[in-house]
Amino acid sequence: ALGGACRVLAGMPAPLGATALAGGVNFAVYSGGATAAALCLFTPEDLKADRVTEEVSLDPLMNRTGNVWHVFIEGELHDMLYGYRFDGTFAPHCGHYLDISNVVVDPYAKAVISRGEYGVPARGNNCWPQMAGMIPLPYSTFDWEGDLPLRYPQKDLVIYEMHLRGFTKHDSSNVEHPGTFIGAVSKLDYLKELGVNCIELMPCHEFNELEYSTSSSKMNFWGYSTINFFSPMTRYTSGGIKNCGRDAINEFKTFVREAHKRGIEVILDVVFNHTAEGNENGPILSFRGVDNTTYYMLAPKGEFYNYSGCGNTFNCNHPVVRQFIVDCLRYWVMEMHVDGFRFDLASIMTRGSSLWDPVNVYGAPIEGDMITTGTPLVTPPLIDMISNDPILGGVKLIAEAWDAGGLYQVGQFPHWNVWSEWNGKYRDIVRQFIKGTDGFAGGFAECLCGSPHLYQAGGRKPWHSINFVCAHDGFTLGDLVTYNNKYNLPNGENNRDGENHNLSWNCGEEGEFARLSVKRLRKRQMRNFFVCLMVSQGVPMFYMGDEYGHTKGGNNNTYCHDSYVNYFRWDKKEQYSDLQRFCCLMTKFRK
Repeated sequence: ALGGACRVLAGMPAPLGATALAGGVNFAVYSGGATAAALCLFTPEDLKADRVTEEVSLDPLMNRTGNVWHVFIEGELHDMLYGYRFDGTFAPHCGHYLDISNVVVDPYAKAVISRGEYGVPARGNNCWPQMAGMIPLPYSTFDWEGDLPLRYPQKDLVIYEMHLRGFTKHDSSNVEHPGTFIGAVSKLDYLKELGVNCIELMPCHEFNELEYSTSSSKMNFWGYSTINFFSPMTRYTSGGIKNCGRDAINEFKTFVREAHKRGIEVILDVVFNHTAEGNENGPILSFRGVDNTTYYMLAPKGEFYNYSGCGNTFNCNHPVVRQFIVDCLRYWVMEMHVDGFRFDLASIMTRGSSLWDPVNVYGAPIEGDMITTGTPLVTPPLIDMISNDPILGGVKLIAEAWDAGGLYQVGQFPHWNVWSEWNGKYRDIVRQFIKGTDGFAGGFAECLCGSPHLYQAGGRKPWHSINFVCAHDGFTLGDLVTYNNKYNLPNGENNRDGENHNLSWNCGEEGEFARLSVKRLRKRQMRNFFVCLMVSQGVPMFYMGDEYGHTKGGNNNTYCHDSYVNYFRWDKKEQYSDLQRFCCLMTKFRK
């Protein structure tokens, strides 16, 4: 069926994913519950038309080893894309979603192709067109120019939390390709001048900014809704889906290479706590259609646990899933040259998997074991694996040590002496001390000393604390001194969303339009916050735009706005150059 140039052979069960080898491509995918499987191949044109070009049925005897389906296609598959069909039980009340009518994306796909242009639906106003994975070439088309990891000691970092699209999307950026990796490259010199030596990129894995549908003006701007963990976000690149996604991979690599040339490390914000597939009403895109009971935490009747607050919870401590996560982290380190990871809602990665079985995890029953799905584990297998992985040795590992299910582990995250944490307690104490709340002088002194009350007892160092006053989530630094209340009506949830306890102070008048004396005090308070961040022991992190006092108009949850609210204002940076100059001097002073 593939034409005279191609032959179908048995293939090998490892490595998982599509692997280019001499003479062809090996495909391997895990699916424990499937009774039948087929490899679906697309040309880019057929994918747009939602039409499978060729379908290769897999023989359960020849093309299956254990729970891995595999096939080797001998011949040329250049500029082809792929997905899989799986047959088996479709019974959501038991947690099974195997449906032969769906073509699903391989969890190990290295680029995902669907819509090419950011914010623009596909044919027929479709926000969720058929997606497919890139088939890799047997050779690399990228020149790293001798790039090597910078390997800075973590204590020397100054971290800048950046939204890739927001950084250059505003017209005042004056870059050729605004809102893309290549656009951001042309602004890296600015970050070097600012004294930043580490960028923490908000999610850049493939996600769907139109997941709320075209009927809504809301976009998923922040990107905490991953479709595929190996794939860079194609619509953050100037090339989009050109060249089957290979251009997108090369553009991400260019960003990392150019950052390294300027002495700046790159850390990825990764969202291994949930995926874009949501709860039982969500779409079947990849993990759910491949093996739902493996990849998600499920209750006995198939309901999805929701420790993420986003509809589902990734089953991180399942043996197959934890291997998947480690494989993924290794790929971004080895192939993409990233320097570390910040794990969103990392406490989910410490919870027991569904169908928890100590015999399976530790090799023997544990006396008095009362662990049920979601129980926090003292030695989570996934965290153990990541911490002791030979390839990930020396890579920066940062935990957001809480989740939406009430688990709060700041100071107690299982760390193996290599994990650091976003120090949420630092943020809260510093905010209260600087605005003048009584009773916080002692707590503030501890913050300046690297929070020993949190980190000393466990044998950790001050640099295990990532100190921050503001991040993408919550008020900006400018809004922290301008608003006592949040103003989230534009988010369409009647001001119910977002944090209510912001520990902010407007310096005497609410809102931007205020007396000159109030504005002076606000600027002084912003300087106070920045001084505190730069003289504290530990690792300072500040959010893009805070160096010039960026405002979001008092909105403390701007996840859904693709607009100037979330864009770095290069014009305002010039307008408020006094604060930005002060920040530059403070980073130099810190060094």
